[in-house]
Amino acid sequence: MSYQPSSEDHGGINPDELKRLGIDRKKLIDFSVNSNPYGPSLAVLAALQRVDVSLYPDRDCGEIRLALAQACRVAPHQVCVGNGTAELIWLIAQAFLQPGERVLILGPTFGEYARAATALGADVQQVPASAPLFEPPVDMLLTAIQRKRPRLVFLCNPNNPTGKFLPCADVEMVAQVCGQDCLLVLDEAYRSFADGQFFSSLPAENCLVLRSMTKDFALAGLRLGYALGSTANIDRLRQFQPAWSVNAFAQAAGLAALQNMEYYRETLERLANLKNEFFSNLTTAGLIVVPSDVHFGMIALKRPAAQVRRMLLQHSIQVRDCASFGLPDYIRISTRKAMDNEKILSFSSYLIV
Repeated sequence: MSYQPSSEDHGGINPDELKRLGIDRKKLIDFSVNSNPYGPSLAVLAALQRVDVSLYPDRDCGEIRLALAQACRVAPHQVCVGNGTAELIWLIAQAFLQPGERVLILGPTFGEYARAATALGADVQQVPASAPLFEPPVDMLLTAIQRKRPRLVFLCNPNNPTGKFLPCADVEMVAQVCGQDCLLVLDEAYRSFADGQFFSSLPAENCLVLRSMTKDFALAGLRLGYALGSTANIDRLRQFQPAWSVNAFAQAAGLAALQNMEYYRETLERLANLKNEFFSNLTTAGLIVVPSDVHFGMIALKRPAAQVRRMLLQHSIQVRDCASFGLPDYIRISTRKAMDNEKILSFSSYLIV
């Protein structure tokens, strides 16, 4: 199936929209983003205050690259630090794709993979999971790789928006079938929310692993992510990266976060408990919740998601309309703190209709 991406309407706050609707941004409860709702640690906030904005940032991200390499047990030259995983996805497309080459994507998933590949002239095709459970069709993906011999395979694990998490054995099988002529791009932006693992390993030489520190470390406003790969693949990736794409604040915050891991482990444990209670309450309220392995998940609706999103926004609640994922009758919501979760539960009867 040929995949034509729509314009990706990311989650998060749109100030122009709020202004147009007369909604106070400070009162908005945002369920559309998947970041750690407990926010950054005090150590991170203190580190930001010490940044000298008159100086250029380290263009090589030397300190944080070394810290990440040690945490992931790889060499520093196997790490590329980027302006969030979105920048890294576009760098991968620029570095490894030629017009006409084939790209396979396990979907429905984050639209940036298809957008970046399509911009480079690639033939983008999706291997889709099916409703109602959206279990990843791994066998179909393996068959498609063998038949189509793509240049890149994008695998989001855990997947956004479905929240499905594939075990390591399945990921290793995909990497093996990809072989030496196909690069597996394994996006693990949400992995720590699934299994508590904040740092990744490299499953195979033909793999690039992406991690987003904007999610579990609550740094969405700064944009910070990294890629792990072989020396050759990381060297090629960095050749396409603009100078100073990772600012001084992001680098300082990332370093401070890595030195304050106990805070983040504790907050994610609390979030996992909240998620279980929240999703159980949603189901008890009669909502059709797609089972998820992480703190966010999809709800099937009986009316267009855009309509539901607009209604909730009028009550200062924002959810993610899944139309850009090709799922116009689903919304995605993310677990927040208990009081926020109770607020959206009070609208559950509307979501059922």
